[in-house]
Amino acid sequence: MKTVEEVQQIIAKIMKEAAKVVVGQEETLKQIIIAILTDNHALLEGAPGLAKTLCVKTIAALMDLKFSRIQGTPDLMPSDITGTYLLEERAGKKEFRFEPGPVFANIILFDEINRAVPRTQSALLEAMQERQVTVGKQTFKLEPPFFVLATQNPIEQEGVNYLPEAQADRFLFKIRTDYPSYTEELDIITKYTEGVEPAKLTSIIKKEHLFAMQSLVREVPVANDLKKYVVDIVNASRNKKDLIEIGASPRASIGLILAAKAHALLAGRKYVSKEDINAMAPAVLRHRVILSFEAERNNLKEDDVIKRLLR
Repeated sequence: MKTVEEVQQIIAKIMKEAAKVVVGQEETLKQIIIAILTDNHALLEGAPGLAKTLCVKTIAALMDLKFSRIQGTPDLMPSDITGTYLLEERAGKKEFRFEPGPVFANIILFDEINRAVPRTQSALLEAMQERQVTVGKQTFKLEPPFFVLATQNPIEQEGVNYLPEAQADRFLFKIRTDYPSYTEELDIITKYTEGVEPAKLTSIIKKEHLFAMQSLVREVPVANDLKKYVVDIVNASRNKKDLIEIGASPRASIGLILAAKAHALLAGRKYVSKEDINAMAPAVLRHRVILSFEAERNNLKEDDVIKRLLR
């Protein structure tokens, strides 16, 4: 797989196959795919019942990747994620055996991550950044590819532990899932209330194809003036003190360039345009900026402020 056209065809097939299960949510699916193509993690935020979990499970099945699900609860312990040592008796001798946790998969769905306590949330930090897990004195490498796709509900306020900035920064995107359109909702109730057999998904690509696509993303050229444009945007997030109390880190600049490259590939282009950067900026930046009191007093949201930065 060496051409932009091949990548575009494969993504089109994935989107078409996903539509058998997921009605609407095309933008959510595309952004999940972009995160995977750039070898990054994504945070999905939306009200309950908007198919966040279904989107992640569907993409994992279509890419033939080992899928694992973790349910965020207040009593979830770090060892429930990473794994633990079990004492076993063999040939009359007692010895410890490591039992891997659900983090040892290719795609991890951490459902309702903001319900887990900070100690458990932080257990993912090493896995997300270093692609490894340390339990006791031993370090275990995670098999590539490795992606954490976490969901959170923005409505719930009780029993919720918000992600610390250091961990939120590890996610390339904060994807906002919206309600379906009127027509899409009609399709949803038809599909899921008439006793029809659930669609069987066929995997579209294997791991080696995914690695080739990830390599191709990195090869997409970016003009120097567009690199400066990205740095200008991220710098503006640090300097607009009337709107933003704390701005984005250089990780945002790297993420925005990579996301724009993948977005260009999905559009069938061999180069990055300003439109690619503008399209990806909200998802890359919205979880990396903390609004000032003045911005909140004026009822501005993160996306409103990001639009001002782009202008």
